[in-house]
Amino acid sequence: MNTIDAGVLTVAYLQEGPEDGWPVVLSHGFPYDVHAYDEVVPLLVAEGARVVRPYQRGFGPTRFRSAETPRSGQQAALGSDLLALIDALGLHRPILAGYDWGGLASCVATAAEPWRVGGLVSMAGYDVLDIAGQGEASPPSLEQVVWYQHLFQTERGRKSLAADRRGLCRLLWQQWSPGWRFDDDTFARTAASFDNPDFVDVVVHAYRHAFGLAAGDPAWEALEGKLSRKPPITVPAVTLDCTQDPLKPGGTAHHASHFTARHEHRVVEAGHNLPQEAPEAFADAVLTVQGWLGTGS
Repeated sequence: MNTIDAGVLTVAYLQEGPEDGWPVVLSHGFPYDVHAYDEVVPLLVAEGARVVRPYQRGFGPTRFRSAETPRSGQQAALGSDLLALIDALGLHRPILAGYDWGGLASCVATAAEPWRVGGLVSMAGYDVLDIAGQGEASPPSLEQVVWYQHLFQTERGRKSLAADRRGLCRLLWQQWSPGWRFDDDTFARTAASFDNPDFVDVVVHAYRHAFGLAAGDPAWEALEGKLSRKPPITVPAVTLDCTQDPLKPGGTAHHASHFTARHEHRVVEAGHNLPQEAPEAFADAVLTVQGWLGTGS
């Protein structure tokens, strides 16, 4: 494991592959960590990639550099963390790939500063949050699936996560990936990342801000304003949906208009934790984007 100061964080990350390889950053979601990509990485390294896997703010050994920095989980913070890491590591226009929070961070970074990104792999679709739209009701079937987001709006929810973060997060794994049979060791390897001292604060703020019910960090106000205007993705991109993902019923094929460069949408037989459930499909999406970049597409 490596660490590097990047923006407001000291980011912990794993790196595999040659230093002079084509760069790709794999970003994990909630409640997962870098181990979601354990089986994706060898497939990319075999094709010459330099693969970087950072722990998100509030996860694993990543730490805030100052006690004064707000423990924000808002989308602008996640995307800015990713851009700061690209700078700190000196990565030249890497491919950004992720899902859940990682897909959100990758889309935000790409939409905000596309000239710094080579290509994008996103599950699911154009994953920039429409915070104003979050105030509208979803069908009851989806509101039931996102029970945890409603729970986190309350102090009771904060206490629930703090008291039994493993129990709550394991339940989400089970509900979001109904066809995936993971074992105790697989979950425990990732659950260690939930012991980060800022985990609860960052997670709770992420969902309160997404609902428009918590103020953001003033440092990201301008970027949040830009994101509210839904800037397009202007780099080559592969987007992914999963057939058994209860968080995205109906999929995201209708997001196609947000992508103005070469774009392909794929549907994979898997649940929400795509890279861990179907690593070959995730790796193939990254390799497809790299192939386009190699031909100047």
